[in-house]
Amino acid sequence: MTDPCRFTITAALPYANGPIHIGHLAGVYIPGDIFARYQRKQSNDVLYICGSDEHGVPITITAKKNNIKPKDVIDKYHNIIKKSFINFGISFDIYDRTSDKKHHEVSSQFFKNLFDKSVFVEKKSQQYYDESEKTFLADRYIQGTCPICDFNEAYGDQCEKCGSSLDPSDLKSPKSMLSGGSLVKKETNHWYLPLNKYEKWLKNWIQSKDFWRSNVIGQCQSWIDSGLKERAVTRDLDWGVPVPIENAQSKVLYVWFDAPIGYISATRKWGLENNKDWKPYWHDPKTKLIHFIGKDNIVFHCIIFPTMLKAHGDYILPHNVPANEFLNLEGAKISTSRNWAVWLHEYLKDFPEQQDALRYVLCANAPENKDNDFTWKDFQAKNNNELVAILGNFINRVFVLCHKYWDGEIPSRHDVEEIDEKILSKIQITPNETANYIEQYKFRFAIQSVMDLARAGNKYLADTEPWKLFKTKEGEKRTETILNISVQLIATLSILCEPFMPFTANKLSNMLGLNNGDWSEAGKINKLSAGHILQKPSLLFRIIEDNEIEQQIQKLKK
Repeated sequence: MTDPCRFTITAALPYANGPIHIGHLAGVYIPGDIFARYQRKQSNDVLYICGSDEHGVPITITAKKNNIKPKDVIDKYHNIIKKSFINFGISFDIYDRTSDKKHHEVSSQFFKNLFDKSVFVEKKSQQYYDESEKTFLADRYIQGTCPICDFNEAYGDQCEKCGSSLDPSDLKSPKSMLSGGSLVKKETNHWYLPLNKYEKWLKNWIQSKDFWRSNVIGQCQSWIDSGLKERAVTRDLDWGVPVPIENAQSKVLYVWFDAPIGYISATRKWGLENNKDWKPYWHDPKTKLIHFIGKDNIVFHCIIFPTMLKAHGDYILPHNVPANEFLNLEGAKISTSRNWAVWLHEYLKDFPEQQDALRYVLCANAPENKDNDFTWKDFQAKNNNELVAILGNFINRVFVLCHKYWDGEIPSRHDVEEIDEKILSKIQITPNETANYIEQYKFRFAIQSVMDLARAGNKYLADTEPWKLFKTKEGEKRTETILNISVQLIATLSILCEPFMPFTANKLSNMLGLNNGDWSEAGKINKLSAGHILQKPSLLFRIIEDNEIEQQIQKLKK
């Protein structure tokens, strides 16, 4: 047996200015959770980290619009987001928040370390100023026309239509999102991270990551080929981590400087709360640091944050950054401002205890290599035709037959025939097949591998027809073998399902009267002994009716 590995797994920090929707879940948090749960089942040392990003400009915009304090905004949405993650079984080891005192301390220390090493470039520049509000404007307070695609609601740091990363000076007809008026430029002083000085190192480092996803490599190379520029790490704001040096009054750390440091501060807080040493998770070169993000965060996690870590000098660098593309909804881009979204807390009101149905569909339809589309009709089809008709149906039939013929006892296995050997082989090879897909971050193929095993079980029952064989003396013995093998298949399914559908896996292990074992326990064809008592079957999934789907479609249209 190989020695356990250590994984520091991070999931992009969601802005605490609104709830979580299915796009977030599909792009970042389910893939990260699958990977973390799988690595735990391989007995590896896993720390899965996330938290609310509470210093983003959208938070201050929301506060101003509602005439409340930013703290009121972050407290409200931090709790909603955290509860949604718990309800959907996202197994973070810590879910922190960047307003936490520990985060301010760690971020300040990080900045001061780089400042004392003279990493930053200090310079004056002309930046947009809103005269009516008497304030400099951060990038997200500025809106205008994108120079790339002519979208007229692009932000100063990014166009959400074409995905281009922007500078406020790139925008055509820029205006203030606070007052709606035009802007003037005034001189201000800031500190910059000189990405250009790290360009050669970054290029070589990215080229060494030939096992990364092509979309990630492509975007990184595009940035580097375009020539990296100095990037400001401070902002003229009063909400955020104060810049910890003299002559920096009314300035805070740029949110994309302090947010990724949130992974480190969360780890340190976890260490304090659990009496654990946090340092190996960020300083031991044997530890694998994995970032789960959406494609709009590639530049921050593959260019800016690695440069920050490199400049600091004693942190490990990302091993992999399996960024996903975007999930659309009913053929259109998810839009929180237009309420064109499926919010997790609302989903559970309409589909109580159906978390795994959504987890399954979002994984099976994950935007791993290209933007994908979620439709309510497809959700219904996958739930009814796959979860209910294949996985749930197979398990229910096996349990019902065992209770009908042997009062829930697992029968003995006798002579095996060719058809039995084929299904036993399928049981044995599937765990490795699924594992290989997970380790390559191909979660769509991995969940399909698990469903294929259930599909094979269904076909095995249909081909052998044990309910007919049991009617004869000779057939009764044959039926015992068929049901024994079928129960072994279910035992393997209960383990393989856990990273993808943890609630279902837990129900299954209870029905089997079995502790949900490590991954090494999957694929065993004699895991459950003859005579072991099975519990009565419970409903794993339910049929979703047409009227329920129609209600969801109408809800979107409203």
